[in-house]
Amino acid sequence: MLQKGRFSLCGFTLIELLVVIAILGILSTIGIGSFLSSQMKSRDARRKTDLKNIAIVLETYYNDKNSYPTASSGKIVGCGAAGTEPCSWGQEWAGNGALYMAVLPDDSSAYNYTYVSDGVSYALYARLENTGDPKAAKVGDVPGGYTGIICEGTTTRCNYVVASSNATLPGIVADGSEDPEE
Repeated sequence: MLQKGRFSLCGFTLIELLVVIAILGILSTIGIGSFLSSQMKSRDARRKTDLKNIAIVLETYYNDKNSYPTASSGKIVGCGAAGTEPCSWGQEWAGNGALYMAVLPDDSSAYNYTYVSDGVSYALYARLENTGDPKAAKVGDVPGGYTGIICEGTTTRCNYVVASSNATLPGIVADGSEDPEE
Protein backbone atom coordinates (compact mmCIF):
# COMPACT_ATOMS: atom_id res chain seq x y z
CA MET A 1 0.00 0.00 0.00
CA LEU A 2 1.34 3.38 -0.93
CA GLN A 3 1.48 6.13 1.60
CA LYS A 4 1.28 9.75 0.63
CA GLY A 5 1.32 12.07 3.50
CA ARG A 6 -1.27 11.18 6.09
CA PHE A 7 -3.65 9.59 3.61
CA SER A 8 -3.35 6.11 2.17
CA LEU A 9 -4.07 5.41 -1.49
CA CYS A 10 -6.32 2.37 -1.65
CA GLY A 11 -9.17 1.35 -3.91
CA PHE A 12 -10.34 -1.20 -6.38
CA THR A 13 -8.45 -2.32 -9.41
CA LEU A 14 -9.97 -2.03 -12.86
CA ILE A 15 -10.39 -5.82 -13.05
CA GLU A 16 -12.30 -5.90 -9.75
CA LEU A 17 -14.63 -3.13 -10.93
CA LEU A 18 -15.28 -4.88 -14.26
CA VAL A 19 -16.08 -8.18 -12.51
CA VAL A 20 -18.55 -6.47 -10.15
CA ILE A 21 -20.20 -4.60 -13.04
CA ALA A 22 -20.49 -7.84 -15.04
CA ILE A 23 -22.07 -9.67 -12.09
CA LEU A 24 -24.55 -6.83 -11.53
CA GLY A 25 -25.42 -6.85 -15.24
CA ILE A 26 -26.09 -10.59 -15.22
CA LEU A 27 -28.25 -10.36 -12.08
CA SER A 28 -30.19 -7.42 -13.54
CA THR A 29 -30.85 -9.30 -16.77
CA ILE A 30 -32.14 -12.33 -14.88
CA GLY A 31 -34.33 -10.16 -12.64
CA ILE A 32 -35.83 -8.17 -15.50
CA GLY A 33 -36.45 -11.34 -17.54
CA SER A 34 -38.28 -12.97 -14.63
CA PHE A 35 -40.31 -9.83 -14.03
CA LEU A 36 -41.38 -9.54 -17.68
CA SER A 37 -42.26 -13.25 -17.80
CA SER A 38 -44.43 -12.95 -14.70
CA GLN A 39 -46.21 -9.92 -16.16
CA MET A 40 -46.93 -11.83 -19.38
CA LYS A 41 -48.32 -14.80 -17.42
CA SER A 42 -50.42 -12.43 -15.32
CA ARG A 43 -51.99 -10.86 -18.42
CA ASP A 44 -52.71 -14.35 -19.80
CA ALA A 45 -54.35 -15.38 -16.51
CA ARG A 46 -56.53 -12.27 -16.75
CA ARG A 47 -57.55 -13.19 -20.31
CA LYS A 48 -58.52 -16.72 -19.23
CA THR A 49 -60.54 -15.37 -16.30
CA ASP A 50 -62.28 -12.80 -18.52
CA LEU A 51 -63.38 -15.46 -21.01
CA LYS A 52 -64.59 -17.79 -18.24
CA ASN A 53 -66.65 -14.95 -16.72
CA ILE A 54 -68.16 -14.07 -20.10
CA ALA A 55 -68.97 -17.77 -20.64
CA ILE A 56 -70.86 -17.87 -17.32
CA VAL A 57 -72.92 -14.86 -18.40
CA LEU A 58 -73.53 -16.41 -21.83
CA GLU A 59 -75.03 -19.44 -20.09
CA THR A 60 -77.28 -17.11 -18.07
CA TYR A 61 -78.32 -15.42 -21.32
CA TYR A 62 -79.06 -18.85 -22.81
CA ASN A 63 -81.24 -19.73 -19.80
CA ASP A 64 -83.19 -16.48 -20.27
CA LYS A 65 -83.59 -16.58 -24.06
CA ASN A 66 -83.11 -20.25 -25.06
CA SER A 67 -80.29 -19.22 -27.40
CA TYR A 68 -76.88 -17.62 -27.21
CA PRO A 69 -76.48 -14.09 -28.51
CA THR A 70 -75.32 -14.00 -32.12
CA ALA A 71 -72.05 -12.39 -33.21
CA SER A 72 -71.19 -9.47 -35.44
CA SER A 73 -67.56 -8.70 -36.35
CA GLY A 74 -66.30 -10.65 -33.34
CA LYS A 75 -68.62 -8.89 -30.89
CA ILE A 76 -71.62 -10.09 -28.89
CA VAL A 77 -74.94 -8.86 -30.29
CA GLY A 78 -77.25 -7.95 -27.42
CA CYS A 79 -76.85 -4.26 -26.58
CA GLY A 80 -78.98 -1.21 -27.26
CA ALA A 81 -82.58 -0.58 -26.34
CA ALA A 82 -83.84 -3.49 -28.43
CA GLY A 83 -80.87 -5.74 -27.63
CA THR A 84 -79.95 -6.00 -31.31
CA GLU A 85 -76.70 -3.99 -31.47
CA PRO A 86 -73.14 -5.31 -31.09
CA CYS A 87 -71.71 -4.72 -27.61
CA SER A 88 -68.32 -3.04 -27.42
CA TRP A 89 -65.61 -4.73 -25.39
CA GLY A 90 -64.96 -2.70 -22.24
CA GLN A 91 -68.54 -1.35 -22.15
CA GLU A 92 -71.75 -2.37 -20.42
CA TRP A 93 -73.57 -5.42 -21.79
CA ALA A 94 -77.20 -4.43 -21.44
CA GLY A 95 -80.11 -4.52 -23.78
CA ASN A 96 -83.83 -5.04 -23.96
CA GLY A 97 -84.22 -4.20 -20.27
CA ALA A 98 -81.62 -6.67 -19.00
CA LEU A 99 -78.13 -6.01 -17.63
CA TYR A 100 -75.83 -8.97 -18.17
CA MET A 101 -72.44 -7.43 -17.34
CA ALA A 102 -71.67 -3.98 -15.95
CA VAL A 103 -68.43 -4.08 -17.96
CA LEU A 104 -67.83 -6.55 -20.76
CA PRO A 105 -64.12 -7.38 -20.27
CA ASP A 106 -61.64 -6.01 -22.79
CA ASP A 107 -58.11 -7.16 -23.49
CA SER A 108 -55.97 -4.22 -22.39
CA SER A 109 -53.14 -5.03 -24.81
CA ALA A 110 -53.02 -4.81 -28.59
CA TYR A 111 -54.98 -8.07 -28.81
CA ASN A 112 -58.77 -8.40 -29.02
CA TYR A 113 -61.29 -10.89 -27.76
CA THR A 114 -63.31 -12.47 -30.55
CA TYR A 115 -66.80 -13.93 -30.18
CA VAL A 116 -68.30 -16.37 -32.70
CA SER A 117 -71.87 -17.65 -32.39
CA ASP A 118 -74.79 -18.82 -34.46
CA GLY A 119 -77.20 -18.71 -31.50
CA VAL A 120 -76.95 -22.48 -30.94
CA SER A 121 -73.31 -22.58 -29.80
CA TYR A 122 -70.55 -20.07 -29.10
CA ALA A 123 -66.79 -19.74 -28.93
CA LEU A 124 -64.80 -16.98 -27.23
CA TYR A 125 -61.24 -16.52 -28.47
CA ALA A 126 -58.19 -14.70 -27.13
CA ARG A 127 -54.48 -14.50 -27.93
CA LEU A 128 -52.21 -15.69 -25.11
CA GLU A 129 -48.79 -14.03 -25.08
CA ASN A 130 -47.17 -17.14 -23.60
CA THR A 131 -47.38 -19.53 -26.55
CA GLY A 132 -45.85 -22.20 -24.30
CA ASP A 133 -48.96 -22.17 -22.08
CA PRO A 134 -50.46 -25.69 -21.89
CA LYS A 135 -53.87 -24.29 -22.93
CA ALA A 136 -52.53 -22.40 -25.98
CA ALA A 137 -53.28 -23.91 -29.39
CA LYS A 138 -50.42 -25.92 -30.88
CA VAL A 139 -49.68 -27.98 -33.96
CA GLY A 140 -47.59 -30.73 -32.41
CA ASP A 141 -45.06 -28.76 -30.37
CA VAL A 142 -45.25 -25.67 -32.59
CA PRO A 143 -47.31 -22.65 -31.40
CA GLY A 144 -50.41 -22.26 -33.51
CA GLY A 145 -53.73 -20.49 -33.84
CA TYR A 146 -57.29 -21.14 -34.92
CA THR A 147 -57.92 -20.95 -38.68
CA GLY A 148 -59.64 -17.71 -39.65
CA ILE A 149 -59.95 -16.35 -36.10
CA ILE A 150 -57.93 -13.11 -35.79
CA CYS A 151 -57.08 -11.47 -32.46
CA GLU A 152 -54.77 -8.66 -33.60
CA GLY A 153 -54.46 -6.69 -36.80
CA THR A 154 -55.16 -8.82 -39.84
CA THR A 155 -52.83 -11.78 -39.34
CA THR A 156 -52.35 -12.73 -35.67
CA ARG A 157 -54.57 -15.72 -34.93
CA CYS A 158 -56.22 -16.37 -31.59
CA ASN A 159 -54.67 -19.31 -29.73
CA TYR A 160 -57.02 -19.81 -26.75
CA VAL A 161 -60.71 -20.65 -26.71
CA VAL A 162 -63.58 -21.09 -24.28
CA ALA A 163 -66.60 -22.60 -26.02
CA SER A 164 -70.01 -24.11 -25.38
CA SER A 165 -69.99 -27.89 -25.16
CA ASN A 166 -71.71 -28.22 -28.55
CA ALA A 167 -69.40 -25.86 -30.48
CA THR A 168 -67.43 -27.04 -33.48
CA LEU A 169 -64.03 -25.33 -33.47
CA PRO A 170 -61.98 -24.47 -36.55
CA GLY A 171 -58.71 -26.24 -37.28
CA ILE A 172 -55.38 -25.18 -35.80
CA VAL A 173 -52.48 -24.13 -38.01
CA ALA A 174 -48.90 -23.25 -37.07
CA ASP A 175 -48.19 -19.57 -36.39
CA GLY A 176 -46.88 -17.83 -39.48
CA SER A 177 -48.49 -20.28 -41.91
CA GLU A 178 -51.31 -19.40 -44.27
CA ASP A 179 -54.90 -20.42 -43.58
CA PRO A 180 -55.93 -23.31 -45.81
CA GLU A 181 -58.33 -22.40 -48.60
CA GLU A 182 -61.87 -23.26 -47.66
